[in-house]
Amino acid sequence: MYDYYLGGRDNYEVDRHAAEEVLRFAPSTRVTALANRAFMRRAVRAVVGAGVRQIIDIGTGIPTSPNPHEIAREIDPAARVAFVDNDVIVATHADAKLAGESGTAFVHADLRDPRSILESPALRDLIDFGEPVALMLVAVLHFVEDAADPAGIVAALGEGLPSGSHLILSHVTADFHGGEQEIARRDDPGVGARKVYERTAAAVTLRDRNGVARFFEGWDLLEPGLVQASAWRPELEPEDAGHDAAEAEDGTFQDAPGAADAQDGAGIRAGFDDVAALYAGVARKP
Repeated sequence: MYDYYLGGRDNYEVDRHAAEEVLRFAPSTRVTALANRAFMRRAVRAVVGAGVRQIIDIGTGIPTSPNPHEIAREIDPAARVAFVDNDVIVATHADAKLAGESGTAFVHADLRDPRSILESPALRDLIDFGEPVALMLVAVLHFVEDAADPAGIVAALGEGLPSGSHLILSHVTADFHGGEQEIARRDDPGVGARKVYERTAAAVTLRDRNGVARFFEGWDLLEPGLVQASAWRPELEPEDAGHDAAEAEDGTFQDAPGAADAQDGAGIRAGFDDVAALYAGVARKP
C-alpha cells in the first residue's frame, strides 16, 4: 500500500483497492506517505553527513528509488546498508533490485524479534558493530501493537549499537487531526482507515507525542527534536529536489490534497505542514 501512496508501480490490485479505501476515509494518508519519504531522505543525509557510514533499515518495504543506500552514497560512495523486512513479497523485490549492489544486504526477519535481526549472518557480514550505525525505524512502529512492547524492541535493537550511532524514527499520529479523542469517535475518518488496515496483516496503532517519545529513551534527540515530519530540518531538502523515481513516472498521486506541492523542496516545507500526520525525529546514542 505504501508504494501505491507514493505513486509507485510495484503493488498489486489488492493493495490498490485497500489503499483507495484508506484514502476515502483519510485523504491525507497519501501526503503523509510523501512527507515520510521526504523526511527519510533528509535524515539519511543528516546522519551520513555526521560521519555514519552504516545503516540498518528495518521495515524497508518494497525498494523505491532513491533508496537509503543511494541517498547515503551521494555523500559517501562506501556507505553500507542492510535492509530488513518480514514480507516475502518485499524479499522477492529486494533480491531482484539489490542484486549486484555491493555494500547492501537483505535480511528476512521480523521487527518483533530483534535478536533474529542482530544475529543474522547477512547483517553481521555487512555491518561492523564496532563503528556507529544508523538504525532506521521509519513508519514501521505503528504496526507494532502495545502488547508486543515496541519500546522494548527499540531498546533491544539499540543496546548492541556503539556510541555515536543514530536512531531515525517516524510514526503516524492523530495529534495533527484533532487529537486522540477525535480519532476515537465512531464517525471519525481515522476509525474507518484503521479498520481497513485491520483487515490486512498490518493493523495500525496510533500514538500521541508522549507515546512516540518513549522510543527515544536512552538517546539524545537532535534538533529540532520530535516534531511533525515536515518540520524536521526542511533545509536539508534541496530546492530542486525531485520526488521518488516511481512518482516521477506516475502522476497518480497528483490528485491528493497537497501532493503536487511535494515535487520540490519548497513544497516539502509548505505543502505538508497542515496534513502530514506523523511525528519524526533523529537521535544520537551517547
